[in-house]
Amino acid sequence: MPTVRVKEGEPFEKAVKRFKKMCEKAGIFSEVRRREYYEKPSVKRKRKAIAARKRARKRLRGGGRMEM
Repeated sequence: MPTVRVKEGEPFEKAVKRFKKMCEKAGIFSEVRRREYYEKPSVKRKRKAIAARKRARKRLRGGGRMEM
């Protein structure tokens, strides 16, 4: 769990912004979105299969820059 200590004379809004950034890096927001509603196991398998196909297609394309 990310924690933020408010520094002396630091505005509260800035501390909240740092906290949000830490939560985003820790993956908390994506986890909350994923758990927002129940997902049936069959739907979860289908979503993972689609993501795997997408990664494989991206790998085949190359995705790299050309060197000169």
